[in-house]
Amino acid sequence: MSRQILHLFKRRFRKANTGVEASGTNAEKEDPTPIPKPTEDVISALTASTTDNAEELAEQLEILSLTEEEVRENRIRRERLAYQTSVVIKLGSMLMAAGAGSYRVKASMARLAQAIGIEKLETHASLMELNTTAFKKDTFRTEIIEQRVVGVNAARIDALLQFTRSLRPNMLAEDADRALDAIAAQPHLYSRLQLAVASGIGCAGFAFLNKGGLIECLAVLVAAFIGQYVRSMMLGKRFNHVATWMVCSAIAASIYIGMVSAIVSFGFADNTHQAGAVSAILFLVPGFPLVTAILDLVRLDLNAGITRGTYVAILMVSAGVSVWAVTFVTNWSVKPSTPEVIAPLLLLALNALATFIAATSFGVLFNTPLPIAATAGLVSALLNPLRILLVSLGYPNQAMVGLMSMLVGLFAALLSTKVGSSRVTLSVPAVVIMIPGVPFYRAITAVNQGETLTAFASIADVSFVILAIGVGLAISRMITDPGWTFDSPKKSKIIP
Repeated sequence: MSRQILHLFKRRFRKANTGVEASGTNAEKEDPTPIPKPTEDVISALTASTTDNAEELAEQLEILSLTEEEVRENRIRRERLAYQTSVVIKLGSMLMAAGAGSYRVKASMARLAQAIGIEKLETHASLMELNTTAFKKDTFRTEIIEQRVVGVNAARIDALLQFTRSLRPNMLAEDADRALDAIAAQPHLYSRLQLAVASGIGCAGFAFLNKGGLIECLAVLVAAFIGQYVRSMMLGKRFNHVATWMVCSAIAASIYIGMVSAIVSFGFADNTHQAGAVSAILFLVPGFPLVTAILDLVRLDLNAGITRGTYVAILMVSAGVSVWAVTFVTNWSVKPSTPEVIAPLLLLALNALATFIAATSFGVLFNTPLPIAATAGLVSALLNPLRILLVSLGYPNQAMVGLMSMLVGLFAALLSTKVGSSRVTLSVPAVVIMIPGVPFYRAITAVNQGETLTAFASIADVSFVILAIGVGLAISRMITDPGWTFDSPKKSKIIP
């Protein structure tokens, strides 16, 4: 039918181009060839065309003359691209849920897309939203998802990294889909009880680094243990994160205050151990998303960096307001007390031990395999005591934090291929020990107590330290990864 329509319109346009005008009863002679009536779709397509060139119209009509086989092939090609795109965005969704940064998500999706035959992939990622458009031959496919699961799973990030490293050309999307399902089915490395123990030990190490003594460390250990256990239960029930952070902060601070008050009332200690209440909630510092947010901002992935940073700020403020409410009701002071005097060499050794314990424990909280968490702890134990020593000698804290963060990033680049992990899995536990969580929570308390100048000074110091961590890690990536040094990610080699 389409060829007959083509013949009719060619003949009519040929008459129009030669300027022949019919008149009278002979103006329109009936064509002896019966012409079927065009369908409504054909008529609308033809009337929408404004061209006066018969050849161009002929080309448009040729599109309508596809055979059934060609139509079937086009449908199969579209369906195949839709499935391939769903596998690629599945990988991105798993990385987002595990806490990976925007750069990792985009690079991994691009590798998988290339391996399974997608010609071009454009991806836009934020904290909870991911959209991608895949192109192949003369068709494309766009998919948008909302990822409501926000958490940290370093083991899954490493497993997905190994998966992307093993990709080969002309890989079937079905094989990739099965591999992703196998990774998604892997259980967490640690039980709820083990995570609670790691939280207690890690926060006790933090308490010592924050000039706490034996009583502070013991009380923090118990308070953080219970607080983390409650947090695991609430997150398992899919409670709102803001509510979870507020409840767990109040529980941990209340337990610390209750324990220290009991010890003081029985005469086993004086009332100079109040400041440790803030160390009891340091397990609530979202260190992993904080570091990835800074790295996203350094790479100018502003949408991902700003949304992730906002998420971090909301959680930290929620915990800070909650601990302030508890200290206000109990009339509890969180101002730092005078630390005990310890010999310099012994203090250096104890700082190294406390740093190793805290960094390794927080690596466990991030679901990092224990050998890799211990490796990150060793790197941190080497560099953080040196930072503390240099600061005590008069060097600016922000500069020392930036320098040590850069060294952490270089160590992570060196060790990641040897231990089979990603850089972020090694670097985040090593630098999280430098995040000034205690000064931040004290600043929130000071704001609510009307000590505005003290609070703003603390917040400014905290902000500069956090920026120093990001700058240090970014410099290390620029030194070792051309994809960070040059703003041409599609042409540069992507280094894991």
